[in-house]
Amino acid sequence: MYFRIQFVLMRITIVILSCALLLSCAATSLSAGQSGQPDPTTARRPKLIVGIVVDQMKPEFIERFWDDFGDSGFKRLVNGGFSASDLHYNFMPTYTGPGHAAVYTGTTPAVNGIVANDWFVRKSGMIQYCVKDTASRGVGTASSAAQMSPAHLTASTLGDELRIFSSMQSRGIGIAMKDRGAILPAGRMANAAYWYIGGAEDKWATSDWYGMSSLPQWVNEFNEKGKGSEYLAKGWSLLLPEASYAESMEDNNPYETPFKGTTRPVFPYDLNALRSANYDYDLITAPPWGNRKTEDFAKASLEGEQLGKRCVTDMLCLSFSSTDYIGHQFGIHSREIQDCYIRLDRDLGEFLSFLDTWAGKGQYVVFLTADHGGAPTPSYLEKSHSSASYFKSIVLEEKVEVFLDEKYGAAQWLINETNQNIFLNHAVISERKLDLKDIQDDVAQFILSVNGVAESFAAHALRGQELRSVIGTRVQLGFHQQLSGDVIYTLLPGWIEYGMTGTTHGSPYTYDTHVPALFFGFGVVPGETWKPQTICDIAPTISAICRIPTPNACIGEPIHGLVK
Repeated sequence: MYFRIQFVLMRITIVILSCALLLSCAATSLSAGQSGQPDPTTARRPKLIVGIVVDQMKPEFIERFWDDFGDSGFKRLVNGGFSASDLHYNFMPTYTGPGHAAVYTGTTPAVNGIVANDWFVRKSGMIQYCVKDTASRGVGTASSAAQMSPAHLTASTLGDELRIFSSMQSRGIGIAMKDRGAILPAGRMANAAYWYIGGAEDKWATSDWYGMSSLPQWVNEFNEKGKGSEYLAKGWSLLLPEASYAESMEDNNPYETPFKGTTRPVFPYDLNALRSANYDYDLITAPPWGNRKTEDFAKASLEGEQLGKRCVTDMLCLSFSSTDYIGHQFGIHSREIQDCYIRLDRDLGEFLSFLDTWAGKGQYVVFLTADHGGAPTPSYLEKSHSSASYFKSIVLEEKVEVFLDEKYGAAQWLINETNQNIFLNHAVISERKLDLKDIQDDVAQFILSVNGVAESFAAHALRGQELRSVIGTRVQLGFHQQLSGDVIYTLLPGWIEYGMTGTTHGSPYTYDTHVPALFFGFGVVPGETWKPQTICDIAPTISAICRIPTPNACIGEPIHGLVK
């Protein structure tokens, strides 16, 4: 009887809350007048938050390609919004997973648990992908590529806090070609995250983490259109006349990686002819069409979920992934990367115009940033006598094994080296009654003699003391006491562990840490600051604009001068 009464009371409470919400909506509509839109000068919160992360974007791209941009994309964000022009990642490693997590949690891997894209798990001896979750099942595909979730994220996101603040009335969705680019920004409490399944499928999918057993009808309808073939049939040619690409290297050069099935990395690209050699629809992620397909799906999600059309604030987390694939393959000085950003500028312009109509000018707030930058290709810099070069971690591992064998006797001293984290064999150290801190210090000191290593840090030092150098602090803020290795090292500036063409990222240096930070729309005072900011300042800035709590582990603070 008691539980039945409780159940009835709970139902009555739900009805009362629903009525209150309807009355609130009605009041909002009445105050809006005939337009049906709340007055942006009096509204306390925007109708919609749109977070945009451009994968592997450097601020210099805006300046280098400025003359190639139209007025409705990047220029509109810069001229009509606020730029935090000296914003950096305050931790290492600068990878996609940690970057997306930091933007939306306002904290670093030391706290939010996303220490890399993949990390070594000492207990299992296995590598863990940052969003892999074998307990989840794919929705919309049978592929294991959909067995993903935010289970490893240990801090709340902006979207999580928005949902809590609104008693779960707000809706939050993440979208990206990359699973981690969709899942980590959306957070643990999101209504959904969608990512692209290529191969033979050409569809957007999700996992049952989000409480779905089947895809919403609007997603099925989008997938049924099958635009992947349409995009690939376009091929990839330069959008502008060839003379417009003087800001980049010549088209045919030895510093870029050709597509599989070709011998030279030169325009135009016949994408249809390259499908079979490049895993069919996986190829769509590599040219700029991956960004266009993402934008198309984002528009469909706004319409399908009615985001920004309700009387609470909703959030869309959007990540453009093709920029990263192109940067890795062709490098940051390629014509391919320039053409990609020229096209992305047009896509952004179209999307902002869509938001103007969908949510109303001044009714939404947008922020745009990146998950990391990218290094200049060392083989390209070496010809000009730069100190840039290449590193091989396998050589370092071999040298450390020999060093420890000679000092303490033969054994398997290392069990893994991943992401410049060295994992020592604790069982052997314990069996020989050696002091772990001493071994960590020995290895940290020894590897400084390996060519290409800049600095090294023992785990016990990262746990117990405040490091005074900027680089040391960035290593420390990326260090997780349960997940990181026994010794972490950095490479010399300009050095990377990668192939001789294209580029990568991950370092604590400015070419990887410096990212754009653009804010536009509701609650934003147009302007610019060159005051040093960190990636952790974005989340509390949006929280301040929207008058909601900051993510629960946030260590940043709102950017001064930006918020009305």
